[in-house]
Amino acid sequence: MHFDFSLELLLRLVLSCLFGGLIGLEREVHGRPAGFRTHLLVSLGACLFVLTSIQFYYQYGNLSGAGPVGVDPGRVAAQVVTGIGFLGAGAIIRERASIRGLTTAACLWVAAALGVACGVGMYAMATVVTLIALMSLLLLKKVESRLQRDTYVTLKVWSSDLKGQQIIFEGLITACQMQVVNVNLEKDVEKKQTTYEFYVKFSTQELACRLVDDLAAVVGVRRVRLE
Repeated sequence: MHFDFSLELLLRLVLSCLFGGLIGLEREVHGRPAGFRTHLLVSLGACLFVLTSIQFYYQYGNLSGAGPVGVDPGRVAAQVVTGIGFLGAGAIIRERASIRGLTTAACLWVAAALGVACGVGMYAMATVVTLIALMSLLLLKKVESRLQRDTYVTLKVWSSDLKGQQIIFEGLITACQMQVVNVNLEKDVEKKQTTYEFYVKFSTQELACRLVDDLAAVVGVRRVRLE
């Protein structure tokens, strides 16, 4: 049996572009680096890998039953799963105390899976997964925005080298219902200045803004920065 190009294969390629592009469109609207075209191409490429693997099976596999099958069509699909991890890792960006791009990396992974599903003709499954993915991206984001979540930031204070400054700073942080997770100190002996770096956990941005004002009012404080 020869696996020539046909309308069935064209349908698989088109659907892989459609499903991957729909997920990428949501990422594009939210200004993510991996957007519409990236997800479309990932899904299309995954689909082509699977179709090529199936072609290898028909062309080089031992279909007579006289011996073991010489080609395993599942190997290429397995390598797609491994390979997409490198592209997903490139979409993850670390910005100081926060990490961005995890959702985009997961979307790329799903787009590759959709391409594989379309490549083997699992149209219904690919459609259901696309709908679930879009619902999770669009609807659950609204739910997440209403949840009160902890935020981790870095608070840096430049102060004169005065005794008891760290205790004062930590007291103000605690008074604002925040928690100090970690503290780093850097002392400049010549300038008689100490830099305090607090890794802080809090829940609302309003409290964080008030804390900056309180710290700036402390005697000896020269500069305050919230990252």
